[in-house]
Amino acid sequence: MTLSFESVRGRLPGVEARAGKFPGPSLIPALNAIQARLGWLPREELEELGRTMRRPLYEIEGLVSFYPHFRTTPPAKVSVNVCHDLSCWLRSADDRIAEVRERYGDEAEIELVEVSCLGRCDSAPALAVNEHPAPVADVDALVAAAREEELAEATVTGRADPWPNDPYPAGSDVSTRYASLRALLAGEVSAESVVATLEASGLRGMGGAGFPTGRKWGLVASADPGGVKYVICNADESEPGTFKDRQILTDQPHLVIEGLLLGMAVVGAEQGWIFIRHEYGPEERVLHAEIAALRAASVIGENACGSGRRLDLDIFVSPGGYILGEETALLECMEGHRGEPRNKPPFPGNYGLHGRPTLINSVETFADVPVILQRGAAWWAEQGEGDSVGWKFFAVSGHVENPGVYCVPMGTTVRRLIDLAGGVLGGARVAAVQPGGASSNFIGPGRLDLALDFGTLAEAGTMLGSGALVVLAEGTDLLAASTNVLRFFRNESCGKCVPCRVGSTKAHELLREVLDSGSATLDAARKGRILQLEETMRKTSICGLGQVALGPVVSVLGLDKGGAAARPQPRPEGSREQPDR
Repeated sequence: MTLSFESVRGRLPGVEARAGKFPGPSLIPALNAIQARLGWLPREELEELGRTMRRPLYEIEGLVSFYPHFRTTPPAKVSVNVCHDLSCWLRSADDRIAEVRERYGDEAEIELVEVSCLGRCDSAPALAVNEHPAPVADVDALVAAAREEELAEATVTGRADPWPNDPYPAGSDVSTRYASLRALLAGEVSAESVVATLEASGLRGMGGAGFPTGRKWGLVASADPGGVKYVICNADESEPGTFKDRQILTDQPHLVIEGLLLGMAVVGAEQGWIFIRHEYGPEERVLHAEIAALRAASVIGENACGSGRRLDLDIFVSPGGYILGEETALLECMEGHRGEPRNKPPFPGNYGLHGRPTLINSVETFADVPVILQRGAAWWAEQGEGDSVGWKFFAVSGHVENPGVYCVPMGTTVRRLIDLAGGVLGGARVAAVQPGGASSNFIGPGRLDLALDFGTLAEAGTMLGSGALVVLAEGTDLLAASTNVLRFFRNESCGKCVPCRVGSTKAHELLREVLDSGSATLDAARKGRILQLEETMRKTSICGLGQVALGPVVSVLGLDKGGAAARPQPRPEGSREQPDR
């Protein structure tokens, strides 16, 4: 169901500018399908799509030009995409890219492109050959297979033992899982009690914002009772160093989906989606298999679990771009527009997909809900260290012996997590750590005993963020590392607001001038310019991307200024809602 923008304009302040946008349905799934069939988007296909859907060609071309996944020229027979972002850069990606370019750069049938993070930081430096992800070391075998058109579909291998947040035994299936959902739909527990349990547990959004989950569910449940609502799982993790959600989707699709379905039942939604990045093809297939099993068992559908209630679920594949991890840009994409963040308020809980109240949570947030409902709020609270509550997934990469995903009690120290990952490569000392992904400020070796929790890291001038801990060994050029991070944000800026678009470009040019001159330090004038740009971007950018883009640079300069996180969004009187990226 879609609402005309005329029906809400004048009734909900802040959405007037959306009245001129084309209404749905979204053309992005159709564009994805064309590209999957042909490998690119020929003009005649776009013209036919416009005729069929009665949409102007300029609208379609505006979509295609915005999203990096779409191609308007035929691809080479072999497409090699190599990541150059921080985790891969720390593992000598520049050298590996140069080697691959020397080996294949002159071959007409091979296209080599440096790309942003592929979400495979545990196998850094990472690449994808014809969208088949692998370490760079496998490039020759994959290129040979692609040349012979014998490149097999990538698969994933799940963890044998359940993670600590999984209440179901190993080897269980649909018939024994989804216990909390069945109990709710059978009336054994109420929606109100689910919200109360989540509030009592202290579960917060694990996508970065950390907003209390129970409170968010309660807000969406109370918005427009009886009206159409939607629920979305944000599985578009695209930040350098971040790959924990990919592992959760592989190992715990049942928990992610059960949490999503519980959210639908609690807030009163009949339709839900998992919004997943296109680079996660193997994980998408895992989800499709689980959804098919649920349909076969009548857990979802017109009569979910025999309750008489409709609960339906689908997957929306992102056409690319880190900005789509921002919840309102994600909504714009799903509605078929360019993925540019909306001004807030209104928030998605009141005015989300198609103007309807929409609950959006991250993969990890949804995956934690079933165990809390089965074992209780007190059990969840007891799992944390000290005053922290629950379990937390971290993606650990960079200069560690064993990059990977680790599930530890919230409040575990940075040092302890590095030790779990086998310590620093070659026994080197730590130079710096990003504890919360590319958005988080670097901390030095004297702060390794910080507890990994929302409040503790915020007080230390950084943030828990996306749960991605990137370790930099002694001897690493920290200015070059932070400039690498800034390049990512510059490249991924949607361009909607001038401070982010221009500020990130100017700052990157300034830093590259310094680095290319052979210096690792900035003089007073350049430091002052960086600070000025950081303050402007932080205070005036529309969304968190621009607000945090220069924070990592400022943190390695040792300057006692700059923001540690995106600034709080303005909220109307009485509203408590915050986004969960």
